[in-house]
Amino acid sequence: MLTETREFSATQFAKTRCATDGTATFLAWTGYLYSFMPDEPKRKLFKIVGMNVGRCIDRGEGVWDFTSREVLLYLDPDTNETQRHWQNPWTGEMLPVMHVANSPIQGTFRRNIPAEVDGDTTTFIFDLFGHYPNPLADDPKFAEYCGHPMYSSVELFKLTVPTRDLEDPDSTTVSTLDLSWHRVGPWLPWMKMGQRSGHLIYSALGKKVKGFDGLPAILKKEIETRVPLFKDAPPAKLEDAEMTSWQYFKHHFEAYQQGATFPIPER
Repeated sequence: MLTETREFSATQFAKTRCATDGTATFLAWTGYLYSFMPDEPKRKLFKIVGMNVGRCIDRGEGVWDFTSREVLLYLDPDTNETQRHWQNPWTGEMLPVMHVANSPIQGTFRRNIPAEVDGDTTTFIFDLFGHYPNPLADDPKFAEYCGHPMYSSVELFKLTVPTRDLEDPDSTTVSTLDLSWHRVGPWLPWMKMGQRSGHLIYSALGKKVKGFDGLPAILKKEIETRVPLFKDAPPAKLEDAEMTSWQYFKHHFEAYQQGATFPIPER
């Protein structure tokens, strides 16, 4: 049976992605990070576990600001332990692992959004293609960490929720959300791969969880001990520029060179 394409309002998407009553909501996901290189079998480099805490702010007339913070940890794929250092299998060099702690990640929902409706379930599909100047490319000191002058990636998201929750005018957030996330992108700067050809492939599944306590224990411990700011979303959309892993690397490059433990504590 074919799905039906329907359009949903920005308000209906706001209660999908977070909630329409201003409370913070949490997504959590787990999966694997693989290398994909020419003429070489794939390598499973890490298990990944991540979270996003987001908030939607009503601007009136069906427009919503979105602001969030995000943590992603790179784990040993065999032991599930957080990796603090990683031996690059291509260069042999032992490197600090720069876990993701990005804040803020933001946007605005203002238009109707199409989704695929299959009876009881509705799936929002976002195929995002990033292509913009690499923020490390303009400084020669990053030559070993920056492969190309342009940053290019593909991220494929699917968010599946109950159709009835979208149609219920009294609900402020969906009762369940299943997340699928796949990403193809360049080597991470901290991997120090320079001009080597190849890509990273992320493959993960996740869901909306009930508050901070619903997160995996390994994430809760890392956030509570190192970045407790990430226990909550910003109260309003911030003026700060959106943080990416490349900007984070640039900002904390000196700490990385000194072998610091990431994420850098932030309170």
